[in-house]
Amino acid sequence: MSEKKLKFNSKTIHGGQKPDKAYGAYGAVMPPIYQTSTYAQTTPGGHKGFEYSRSGNPTRAALESSFASIESGNYGLAFASGLAAMDAVIKLLNPGDEVVSTNDLYGGSYRIFKQIFEKYGIVFHFVDMQDVSEIENKVNPNTKLIWVETPTNPMMNIIDIKAVSNLAKRNDILLAVDNTFATPYLQRPLEIGADIVMHSATKYLGGHSDVVLGALIVKDKDLADRLYFIQNASGAVCGPMDSFLTLRGIKTLHLRMQRHCENGKVIAEYLKQHPKIEKVYWPGFEEHPNHAIAREQMHDFGGMISFTPKVGTFEEAVRIVEQLQIFTLAESLGGVESLAGHPASMTHASIPKEEREKSGVVDSLIRLSVGIEDASDLIADLEQAIE
Repeated sequence: MSEKKLKFNSKTIHGGQKPDKAYGAYGAVMPPIYQTSTYAQTTPGGHKGFEYSRSGNPTRAALESSFASIESGNYGLAFASGLAAMDAVIKLLNPGDEVVSTNDLYGGSYRIFKQIFEKYGIVFHFVDMQDVSEIENKVNPNTKLIWVETPTNPMMNIIDIKAVSNLAKRNDILLAVDNTFATPYLQRPLEIGADIVMHSATKYLGGHSDVVLGALIVKDKDLADRLYFIQNASGAVCGPMDSFLTLRGIKTLHLRMQRHCENGKVIAEYLKQHPKIEKVYWPGFEEHPNHAIAREQMHDFGGMISFTPKVGTFEEAVRIVEQLQIFTLAESLGGVESLAGHPASMTHASIPKEEREKSGVVDSLIRLSVGIEDASDLIADLEQAIE
């Protein structure tokens, strides 16, 4: 059967995976770990497809093919981290170019924009992208990239990818979507107009909190070639072991995401009715801003939730997360185990307090990455910590 006819659940296992001559001869079901830095050549420049592992490695190539398949792209690129993938995208730009980004985004993304690339003459604007007109107000002839997260981190805001894509195409602007929170199980931005999809594959794609890795996926060959050049020239590539682990994780993505979504719904509804909880941020609620957009562009609502206690202080948020026993207090997200974090002092600490609070990241906000444990155990853990 043609790979294009495969459903998503089958693509996570078989997408882009074609045994090469080396391991195909032995019937290996999984691509082996090619733990080598270089490859023998028969004559100068004469090789069998790989010459140096910064430029290409068979294990990484298998992973990159999988990335392209599950995101409905034509080309995938794997990097040493999600931020290394972002770094490559921004290196497409030149001094004087401008970027419009959501004002509610991962702290590391804000840091690389403001503290690394701004000093090289790239201008960044941060707006509330829930209203597309806010983006349009910042677009000018120098705008070369729109950077979207949806759902956003950590406020779970929903941005209309199709509407932003229409705006970008009218103005000949690249649209990049950080799809880390949703994963291609829930939404595939390339199918609705994005030019670049980015992942911190450390999170849901890897899924087991044992690897750090980033991904870019595109459809256009010219754009892919430019990114491949940056990947090779800058060298921020992942190793073969990390590639193998991530490829293994992708094979259960559809199963894990189904449970993440089921548990996320249960936890969100529990927190919503709790008398000591002030506000719960989860796009599955009908009253959530842009819930209708979420229903249209996502297949479910995911396992990421943020909330604030009614005692709206830094100290109360810290007290709750320190009391949790099954939820682990840790940075990151998307693993099989449930994690809890305090964005203001952890993932978003690099964003100035006044900027954080403009987008709702107050000192009392708690972020949950709901894992695949038994939901009743997770509720019991939250109950004892809150009480």
